[in-house]
Amino acid sequence: MTRVRKGAARNRSRRRLLRKARGYQGTRSRHRQQAKITLTRAGQFAYRDRRARRRDFRRLWITRITAACRMRGTRYSRFIYGLQRGGILLNRKMLSQLAIEDPKAFDQLVEIAQKAEAAAAKA
Repeated sequence: MTRVRKGAARNRSRRRLLRKARGYQGTRSRHRQQAKITLTRAGQFAYRDRRARRRDFRRLWITRITAACRMRGTRYSRFIYGLQRGGILLNRKMLSQLAIEDPKAFDQLVEIAQKAEAAAAKA
């Protein structure tokens, strides 16, 4: 059987790897082994931070809703509880947008939440 040389495949693999590492500094963008290590690490950071971004946004929305609730004389936890009891299914992103862009609608939601909470307390 004839000897197989990997020249073309190896070069293609190296080129593909270094193309992904373009923009990294020094050895990380020029040497195969360093580029491979750096890309693996970058992938780990990307995976972790995609999840962290979701957490950060949720914290931001909750902070905005809390501030809007305090301006209307209620607390965040009571507001959310009242919405659940009132059967209003809006996520925190939408509630935050409403608090910023349509304060009148948010006022109505606060009223609904307070009425539902009061009804739940009587029962």
